[in-house]
Amino acid sequence: MGNCCAYLGPQKNTNVRVSLPAVCFVWQIAMIVLFGVFIRYNPESDAHWVEHMRTENISSDIENDFYYRYPSFQDVHVMIFVGFGFLMTFLKRYSFGGVGFNFLIASFGLQWALLMQGWFHFLDHSTGKIYIGVENLINADFCCAGSLIAYGALLGKVSPVQLMVVTLFGVTLFAVEEYIILHLLHCRDAGGSMVIHAFGGYYGLAISWVLYRPNLHLSKRLNGSVYHSDVFAMIGTLFLWMFWPSFNSAITDHGDGQHRAAINTYLALASTVLTTVAISSMSQKKGKLDMVHIQNATLAGGVAMGTAAEFMISPYGSLIVGFCTGIISTFGYLFVTPFLENKLKLQDTCGVHNLHAVPGMLGGFIGAIVAAAASEEVYSREGLIDVFDFEGKHANRTVGTQGGYQAAGTCVAIAFGLVGGAIVGFILKFPIWGDPADDNCYDDEVYWEVPEDEETIPPVLEYNNHMIHKHQDIAESNFSVEQS
Repeated sequence: MGNCCAYLGPQKNTNVRVSLPAVCFVWQIAMIVLFGVFIRYNPESDAHWVEHMRTENISSDIENDFYYRYPSFQDVHVMIFVGFGFLMTFLKRYSFGGVGFNFLIASFGLQWALLMQGWFHFLDHSTGKIYIGVENLINADFCCAGSLIAYGALLGKVSPVQLMVVTLFGVTLFAVEEYIILHLLHCRDAGGSMVIHAFGGYYGLAISWVLYRPNLHLSKRLNGSVYHSDVFAMIGTLFLWMFWPSFNSAITDHGDGQHRAAINTYLALASTVLTTVAISSMSQKKGKLDMVHIQNATLAGGVAMGTAAEFMISPYGSLIVGFCTGIISTFGYLFVTPFLENKLKLQDTCGVHNLHAVPGMLGGFIGAIVAAAASEEVYSREGLIDVFDFEGKHANRTVGTQGGYQAAGTCVAIAFGLVGGAIVGFILKFPIWGDPADDNCYDDEVYWEVPEDEETIPPVLEYNNHMIHKHQDIAESNFSVEQS
């Protein structure tokens, strides 16, 4: 018995009755105070909109940015809460945690993101206030996505308190690397291949590597799916797949850029599905499909198209991106994920390396190549200025230089993810967070009140019980006739 206890290691205390409410209450009160000090409505959401219309010579309420951006915001919002949430319900006993903790950290993250991004991008230095509108809400959801991607690598192995810490630091790091990439380097990344997916993927992988569990095989019985859990996860896949064109085009310029981003993403996603199915079928002796590939690798085209979505990559170019990314992502699930766990001691529950990290990195470099190859013949002079924002201090930047900066931005995102994730991972190693033991991972019962499963009755007994009740009903019916 002593040897067994030594093997399992010291039992962990997963009681978060004090720590989780404390974190939620204190941090939410902090949000209220900070919002009271810094956050205000911008002119398009303020009650002085009518005066603003007169001042800016705006003729109609339809010109309010709300009417342009809100449909995209709703699509992105559904992706964050429904798409990401249900995509993580594939584990047989961790659906509450997949959806519920996704709900928790996204709700906190979007508040912290409005502040962090506001301080970096939207702070009015004359008043010291951050003025927000619908575009800020979209950007806050984008910011949350980085932490939700990281959650995928940690799914089932961490406590809700640890996830709040992951989100606090994840949003903070995201705001810093986004400022460096988009403003200091002046990169274009409308769909976030670099700032969202590459960063979020490597951030989660670095945390997971630091938090490596040598005895995680003790929970192997729960690290898998059942029929209904895979169906629920597929719901998440379909929501993400359908709304990804909105995700990549949500904050692009009105007009041709937004239109082109939706088309390019749409085509890349469609191409990815066919190549994913092809590779998945080829990998099995009898050609059967693996639901893990269909749930995840089919989305990789949307990730890889994020940076170049608004560029003139051409429709067939979008199909090529989806084609190649589907192959790379599916091969990742087949070969890279087992290699990472067995050789590099990196336990990636959802395979974010194959869906976000590598496709995000590829998307960043694809954007660099397409930017460097841009020309006036393809874009027109005005088109080049508009797409790459060659104005002000960047007016003399060439497309070749822009391509170099795009590649540098990808490296910055990866570096922030790896270094930031390693630091956060070491913080999470302190034994104060209520994380589960190695033999108690992937189980909702650790942090949730789970209803008992209905007892199943063998078919023979069920038939016998049915016949007994049927005879009793007949007997009672005969008795009542005789009495009458």
